[in-house]
Amino acid sequence: MLSLIRNEWTKIFKRVGTFVMLGLLILIIGVTGAFTKYSDSKAKEMNNWKQELSAQVESEKQMLAETPNLNKFMKKDTERRIAINEYRIENDIEPKVKETVWTFVETNANIVLVVGLFTIIVAAGIVASEFSWGTIKLLLIRPISRTKILLSKYFTVILYGMSMLLLLFVVSLLLGLVLFGGTDQSTHLAFVDGKVVEQNIVGYLIKTYLLQTVNIVMMATMAFMISAVFRSSSLAIGISLFLLFVGGNATSLLALKFDWAKYSLFANTDLTQYTGFTAPLVDGMTMGFSITMLIIYFIIFQLLAFLVFNKRDVAA
Repeated sequence: MLSLIRNEWTKIFKRVGTFVMLGLLILIIGVTGAFTKYSDSKAKEMNNWKQELSAQVESEKQMLAETPNLNKFMKKDTERRIAINEYRIENDIEPKVKETVWTFVETNANIVLVVGLFTIIVAAGIVASEFSWGTIKLLLIRPISRTKILLSKYFTVILYGMSMLLLLFVVSLLLGLVLFGGTDQSTHLAFVDGKVVEQNIVGYLIKTYLLQTVNIVMMATMAFMISAVFRSSSLAIGISLFLLFVGGNATSLLALKFDWAKYSLFANTDLTQYTGFTAPLVDGMTMGFSITMLIIYFIIFQLLAFLVFNKRDVAA
């Protein structure tokens, strides 16, 4: 199995597109760093931060009172900001206006979407390309089961996605140190289960990036399944990218009116909604519920991929 994975890994890095994706990821981090540094140079310290936060809290409370029909997502986000700002005032925790290495790493967690996009491209082509190039017959005449061949390809895709995510974290950390300096730990305030909790910023960031791997794994698994079932990398890339960019927004719109939206794949892939990063998409959703739904979708995707691949006649 290890030799098969090594062989697939070599195939990926023989393609120019792989290095283009790596270069683009680093470029995006660099551009983000440049804009963040520019914005940071313009940021001004709060002269009387408690007074300013108090005014902001009162303004947002008034806005909630005057707009009872406010979108529930906006309402939850406003309530979260109010609670955190009140906690800062009560516990004398001054907000950091200037950028730090940790806030920069946190900002770059949004670039995980790009990592997911690149992983989907690799996952969508790793099986379908074998059929397109006609090399699938050379693979299948070897004394190795089809299951092992497909497993090695899947593990390679996941390894690639995790490597890209690690690269994102490491480059963000190093660039953040260069641009903003210092590694002084600070407290991260999260709004979890209706109350504000203090979290170690380093632990919070590590947890956030680890939870983001779930999103990458699920999207890659879906693209891999489409690639194995339809034998078309363009179809797999097209469908997967469409769902990547539209699925979450469509699910959010459905969640405004229908609680059954919580059973959608895209309502559960972002597990950071349970860490105070955002509010759960539907009231009553829990980490355990989302993990259960992800396991069900994962099993369905894998069954489809392996059943179709093992039964397909490639002689035609």
